[in-house]
Amino acid sequence: MNSTELARYIENTNSISKPWLLIQLRMKKLEENKINISSEEYDKKIAEIYQDMMNLGEWWRGIENEVF
Repeated sequence: MNSTELARYIENTNSISKPWLLIQLRMKKLEENKINISSEEYDKKIAEIYQDMMNLGEWWRGIENEVF
């Protein structure tokens, strides 16, 4: 699945409020753009995305059946 397909999925399923999917979309877009940026910029963006993912915390606790 490429970033366009993932974005379409997020839109079609009204999942814009699901931050884990938005992180996946950011990762996919970064992966697709990797050849156009320096390795330093890529590492920086990976670190930013990772930190945003870690900031989500354990949001799924208690609602596992609904979100997975």
